[in-house]
Amino acid sequence: MVSPELSHSQSSSMVKSKNRTSWSLTDGFLYLCGAFLALLLVWCFWSFFIPGSDFEPEVTGSSKLKDSQSCADSGMGVDLGYDPKATTFYDDPEMSYSIEKPVKGWDEKRKEWLKHHPSFAAGASERIVLVTGSQLKPCKNPIGDHLLLRFFKNKVDYCRIHGYDIFYNNLLLHPKMHTYWAKLPVVKAAMLAHPEAEWIWWVDSDAAFTDMEFKLPLERYKNHDLVVHGWPRMIYQDKSWTSLNAGVFLIRNCQWSMDLINVWANMGPMSPEYEKWGQIQKSTFKDKLFPESDDQAALIYLLYKHRDKYYDHIYLEGEFYFEGYWVEIVGGYDNITERYLEIERGVPKLRRRHAEKVSEQYAAFREEYLKEAGNGRGSWRRPFITHFTGCQPCSGDHNQIYDGKSCWGGMIKALNFADNQVLRKYGFVHPDLRNSASVSEAPFDYPAEEGPW
Repeated sequence: MVSPELSHSQSSSMVKSKNRTSWSLTDGFLYLCGAFLALLLVWCFWSFFIPGSDFEPEVTGSSKLKDSQSCADSGMGVDLGYDPKATTFYDDPEMSYSIEKPVKGWDEKRKEWLKHHPSFAAGASERIVLVTGSQLKPCKNPIGDHLLLRFFKNKVDYCRIHGYDIFYNNLLLHPKMHTYWAKLPVVKAAMLAHPEAEWIWWVDSDAAFTDMEFKLPLERYKNHDLVVHGWPRMIYQDKSWTSLNAGVFLIRNCQWSMDLINVWANMGPMSPEYEKWGQIQKSTFKDKLFPESDDQAALIYLLYKHRDKYYDHIYLEGEFYFEGYWVEIVGGYDNITERYLEIERGVPKLRRRHAEKVSEQYAAFREEYLKEAGNGRGSWRRPFITHFTGCQPCSGDHNQIYDGKSCWGGMIKALNFADNQVLRKYGFVHPDLRNSASVSEAPFDYPAEEGPW
């Protein structure tokens, strides 16, 4: 508000000054106002253009939704806070998660859900949910619970590095589907719980990731719906119970897989013909060790007896350790470690410290130097998954061809071998793979110089 004196003085140039004191007050007032406006302008520009400003206007309602969507657009992930009211299969009271009730029209239902959740569309074809689990009760083996915890940590580490979700189950989702059959109800439930995922990846509790950088070659499996470690010759010529291993498998989230799980599960304990299926499997696969029907023999039987129906859908991965028998792997960890360190001593970019989130870039750098490493038995490439088949960490039981100490010692060595690959991102290493408690700080530019590693 302008003072009367100022207004009057501007209305008549004839009046020079009637009150010099009032003029001084007016000048001071104008000066202060101008200074305040100038400071306000500077502050506004500072707030808008200087990163890291603490000023943040409060937003509510739809403004928050828009902000979360912008985070997704900027690469921070899908929109986890958006679920529209549109009807989907989740609203169907007839839809059941139970292994006993088949799901029909799953491809269409999943497609409809994705249409209503567009933020999940990007990268959907490569989205994986890893599923694993163990028993409900404490282990009989004194170190069993500790080992299972470390196996689970190993899987969590791998999933965190590669951006996969993980679900750990320790319940029987069907009371009759116990032991190795317990995985099928969980896998089916995971498919329904995760329509955003293209693949469900089952990994047994006694299997450890021992190459934390390696990723599944999904492009190789684009025309298949199930991936297992196996060999066609052993199925169709040898008719062997060990022609594939069902402890680790990758299954596409689609109707074909739903149908397979239904047929597969009906050879298990929930079937009234469970005993008969055991007899059929035992007579078909002469090297099967026990009379009960099991999930592995059941899958091999379907491939053997119904090749036309199943073979083209199933990829038998035998080019790398999709899961590898621990007995032929564990003894090579020290040599593999040394070969990788030798490469790093000669390649500075592989020694460079980096954030865990960008580990995949350094894995790609390393591939150039692993061309001669080979894959599988006799290779010095890190085995992708080491599977302790025949060792049961929780019960303490094991195959009689080796003793318990070799099982548990091998597990510790495998878990530390994998853990070293993770610890490097945090600045530490296990100098001795046999000693979990030993840990040393990795010096800058490790392992450029020779050291006690």
